[in-house]
Amino acid sequence: MSLTPYFSLNRGVGHARLSEMIKPTRISFGGTAAIVTSMALIAGLDAAKAGKAALVSALLIAAVADNLTDSLSIHMYQESERLEERDAFVGTLTNFATRFIVCLSFVLIVALFREHAAVEVGIIWGMSLLTALTYILARHRKVSAMSEVGKHLAVAMVIIFVSKSIGHWISAHVI
Repeated sequence: MSLTPYFSLNRGVGHARLSEMIKPTRISFGGTAAIVTSMALIAGLDAAKAGKAALVSALLIAAVADNLTDSLSIHMYQESERLEERDAFVGTLTNFATRFIVCLSFVLIVALFREHAAVEVGIIWGMSLLTALTYILARHRKVSAMSEVGKHLAVAMVIIFVSKSIGHWISAHVI
């Protein structure tokens, strides 16, 4: 099977347009997962006193292994829902690409900044991305963006707090 038709920006049959690939419903799962997971990894591993190499490794593992697992899971779910093969493939590809690009942005932050500064910049970057994605989704759904942003940021903060707590516990009791 040739993958070329799925990457074309032409409008012909069997061709996914860029606008179709990046619509909110296609990027919401992968984007949210990558943003929140990356912030949690950075906060938790920093609290556990992990070095820069461990942070970059964890982010790259999430960008590849966890991402491939989620993409396969989404693809299989879409097939179980009897989604058209082309739509399932485009959804899977879009999820993978979204998560990969977002995770790489956090890798870049960790690479460019000192360890503790990278945590702060990474959290600010992640919260900004989550706010933007939530705003786009809220507009798409025609619901209150402020309410949705508040809820999503609150959940992300809880996840970061739990991850950081785990990191502190590991640093104090395991290592």
